[in-house]
Amino acid sequence: MSGRLRFLTAGESHGPELTAIVEGLPAGLPIDLVAINAQMARRQIGYGSGGRMKIEKDAVQLTAGVMAGHTTGGPVAIRLPNLDYARWRDREIAPFTVPRPGHADLTGAVKYGYGELRLALERASARETAARVAVGAICRQLLGALGVTVGSYVVSIGPVVASIPAGMPYADRFAAAEENDLRCPLPAAAAAMRQHIRDAMQAKDTVGGVFEVVALGVPAGLGSHVHWDRRLDAQLMFSVGSIHAVKGVEVGPAFANASRPGSEVHDEIFLAADNQTLVRHTNHAGGFEGGITTGEPVVVRAAMKPISTVLNPRRSVDLASGEPTTTVYERSDFCAVPRAAVVGEAMVAITLADALLEKLGGDSLGEIQPRLAALRRARLDELVMDNLPWRFNYLGDQPAA
Repeated sequence: MSGRLRFLTAGESHGPELTAIVEGLPAGLPIDLVAINAQMARRQIGYGSGGRMKIEKDAVQLTAGVMAGHTTGGPVAIRLPNLDYARWRDREIAPFTVPRPGHADLTGAVKYGYGELRLALERASARETAARVAVGAICRQLLGALGVTVGSYVVSIGPVVASIPAGMPYADRFAAAEENDLRCPLPAAAAAMRQHIRDAMQAKDTVGGVFEVVALGVPAGLGSHVHWDRRLDAQLMFSVGSIHAVKGVEVGPAFANASRPGSEVHDEIFLAADNQTLVRHTNHAGGFEGGITTGEPVVVRAAMKPISTVLNPRRSVDLASGEPTTTVYERSDFCAVPRAAVVGEAMVAITLADALLEKLGGDSLGEIQPRLAALRRARLDELVMDNLPWRFNYLGDQPAA
């Protein structure tokens, strides 16, 4: 990210713990540990999850940067113990030499020269997303203090699509999604998704799907059009696309928009009843124009491929013997889309928190909040135009002959 907020994670899937350090949070932000752990629990709920979710009971420990319940302005350190480590600590682990298609086993060995494929597996595992959710949970609390909320829901599993009515408020979608372990706001569609996952489980296969993350209350004017890496929609696509098994990201209904004429896509601008405020009646752009937020809901959709680990053996090559063989099953999910949606929320929260801090500046929450209230809005009285003819007049230009 190009702003002031950054984070790092460390740790392996079956190691002692995951660790994260978050830098750039303002001082004075109240931290609710119960709320953080509630987000950790949400990441572990989802129909189609594997056995690991029955072992871990993720509970965050904050060891730096938070004192007396408030951030200090220093780096925040997070520990997240792996309960499964006790089962692996003293185990004699068999060599892992058959790379699994779809995983980082082979590419990791090519990249780093590993003589044991588990070294790639341990760090490439989606277990790392637990640390991201912890970081995102803290950023959600900053966003909440600035009037921004983030939620998500599943819109499809395999071929099963939830046809969510366009007029269904986002807050209602978020609430309805929390009522089932498919995280789908439509109960009938959730039941069909459940059956599809069940069929895949019986067939010893896996399935993917699409989830949508929405941020409400995001002010206009975040991001920039002046450099490629300052476009906030691009930053969101990068951050959500970095989630394990996510292979496609769109802002708003971008791929559907691509098949429609421009007259049906671009969000027209109107004057509200006060004859001052500029409003949109649609949000086909997903909350962005020119890489800058419009003030409409920020909508990011992500496509997750089917989980790479399947019970049906896949053809591969044993790198130790050089002989063709088939893969050996490692414990995994059958469908991780409902859980990935929570990770998507975290990545959107982190990215938007960074954009707000970059826009507002300030070293403490007390400095930042008044600056938010003073931001320019899409109102005629705050967008005063010169309304005069003008010329480029670049310095050093020679007058035209």
